[in-house]
Amino acid sequence: MDTAEVIITTLGGAFSATLGVLVGGVVTRRAQERHWLRDRQLRAYEELFAQYARFMMALRRAHLDRSPVDIDWGAWSVSLTSASLVAPLGVAQAIDRFGNAVGVFLDAVGTRDPVGNPVDEAILTEASRPAAAAHLLLLNAIRGSMGRSLRELPFYLGGTLGPHPEGTASRRDPVTQVDGA
Repeated sequence: MDTAEVIITTLGGAFSATLGVLVGGVVTRRAQERHWLRDRQLRAYEELFAQYARFMMALRRAHLDRSPVDIDWGAWSVSLTSASLVAPLGVAQAIDRFGNAVGVFLDAVGTRDPVGNPVDEAILTEASRPAAAAHLLLLNAIRGSMGRSLRELPFYLGGTLGPHPEGTASRRDPVTQVDGA
C-alpha cells in the first residue's frame, strides 16, 4: 500500500467520523429543541386553561352569591400571550378565537356588579356558550398539534361552566370503550 492510499484512507475515516459527530449533534439539538418547545407549549396551555377556569368560576360564584370578586386580568392577558408565543399557527388562531369568545362572556357578565346588579344562572350559562364552543375547538387544536395519536374530544373537561351540549355529552353516555377505541 503506498503512502497516498494510507493518507486518503486515514483522511476519509477522519472526515467520516467528524461528519458523523456533526450530523449527530444537529439531530440531537433539533430533538432537544422540539422537546423544549413541547414542554413550553404544555406549560403555556395549562396556564391559559387555569386562568380561564379561575375567572369563570370566580365570576359565576360571585354573581350567584351576590359577593364581590377581584380578578387578575393581567394574568389572563399574560396567559393568552404566552400561549400564543409558543403555539403553532393553527393553535394560535384557535387561541385568538377563544379569547374573542371569552370576551362575549365578559361583556355580558364581567361588566356587571355581582353585588348590586348580578346576572342569574340562565344569563351566565347563555353568555358562556361561545366560550364553551371555542374552548372545545381550542382543546382539539392543541391535541392535534401534539400528535396524530390524540384523537379529537367530543367534549371538554373543566373551565366552562353551564349545561352546554358540547360539555355534557360524555357525562350522559356510559363509558363503553377504553383507550382510543
